[in-house]
Parts: sequence; C-alpha cells; structure tokens
Amino acid sequence: MEEDCATPKRRECRIPEANMCPPPPRKKAVGETKREPPKNGYFQPPDLDTLFALPPRTQVCA
Repeated sequence: MEEDCATPKRRECRIPEANMCPPPPRKKAVGETKREPPKNGYFQPPDLDTLFALPPRTQVCA
C-alpha cells in the first residue's frame, strides 16, 4: 500500500491566526507652522548659460 502526500493536519503545523491588524498611519497635524524665508534670500546659482556656453565653431567639417 502506497502512502500519498498529504497536508499535515496537526495543530502545531498550522499557521497561527493573526491577532489584530496594525493601526492605520497617522495623518500630519493640520496647521503646522510654515518656515520663514531665509534673511539673506534663497540661493542664487550663477547663470547656467555662461557655464555651459560652447565656443563658436571656426572650422567647417567636409
């Protein structure tokens, strides 16, 4: 007589039941104070066109 494969039925083999779901994430508090702008102003980067400007081509490719 051959034994077939079967799912174990013992209590120790079962997946434990979940107790409770975790609580949902909390919402951010309404009315949080906004930051004041910096006294010296925001960072002003140099003109990017001058940094990445290409010199004019003097030779023509033939």
